[in-house]
Amino acid sequence: MINGHGDDLYNYSNIKINFSSNVYSHVDHSGLYAHLSGVMQNIMTYPEPQPYSLEKAIAETHGIDKEMVCATNGATEAIYLLAQAYRDSSSAILVPTFSEYADACILNSHRLLKFYTLGTMPDEASIIWICNPNNPTGEAYDKERITILADRYPGKLFIIDQSYEAFTPKRLFNPKDSLEHHNIVLLHSLTKQFAVPGLRIGYITAHPTIISRIRSFVKPWSVNSLAISAGIYLLKHKPEYELNLNALLEERERVASELEKLGVLEPWTSDTHYMLIRLRFGNARALKEYLACNHGILIRDASNFDGLDNSYFRIAIQTPDENNKLINAIKEWIYNF
Repeated sequence: MINGHGDDLYNYSNIKINFSSNVYSHVDHSGLYAHLSGVMQNIMTYPEPQPYSLEKAIAETHGIDKEMVCATNGATEAIYLLAQAYRDSSSAILVPTFSEYADACILNSHRLLKFYTLGTMPDEASIIWICNPNNPTGEAYDKERITILADRYPGKLFIIDQSYEAFTPKRLFNPKDSLEHHNIVLLHSLTKQFAVPGLRIGYITAHPTIISRIRSFVKPWSVNSLAISAGIYLLKHKPEYELNLNALLEERERVASELEKLGVLEPWTSDTHYMLIRLRFGNARALKEYLACNHGILIRDASNFDGLDNSYFRIAIQTPDENNKLINAIKEWIYNF
């Protein structure tokens, strides 16, 4: 899907506060900016055909062999590579969730199945797609729950998208787990963790036999020079980007409580800094346009997520001051409805 994602600032000229992306934008990138300025000459030459140096840095960060890593142009490229590598499979997707899993599967002739809880996973599926923590709901499963299923069904491939792993206290998979559980593939996103969505840096970790299969479909030069350099820099300076996760989750609880007090909003329980919210009246698109045009605030209309309707929207927590502006703007919309 090209259109219909969040973070569509390009459609507006006056956005001041962005709640539509699940990226927490209040980070200090001054060091990264200086670093990229110093390597700008790299745009004059081709990047590595395969981002070897970035994959080496990722492997060292996780304490795994580089043959267990495949760096990609964002996690979305990873999704399409996996769907292509296992073309013509039977795929089951836990919904509602990110649309690109289904789009990638359809493009690669998968038989597509959907399920709504881990307990209703289709027996006939050979590949299971789980976004964990889930986008857009924010729900996260402890890795033990998924491990039970992976061990029970060793013939199924479990693709677990952990792009938002930095934003939950739940116990998730570590890349080393793929050595013990050969049927578990993990997707990761430096984009989300380090707030660099414009650079597109993702990666896959899995058993070497799976990574080898995926590599045969990787296009040369898919990760550009600046992204490779930025990725290595960010991994090296990871401590400088540590979030105060407890404070962020406490702020999400406060915002959810304040929104619920308005009487017409139903925030879903979340295990992350973002949450899905249902309107009891009105529709999310109208609210989005009102906030954008009148307050310079952007939210995510979630009506195009499979299984949701036009009453749903999603927000990601920002600073308390910005969050208060959102609450007051929604309150104004309700009173003017």
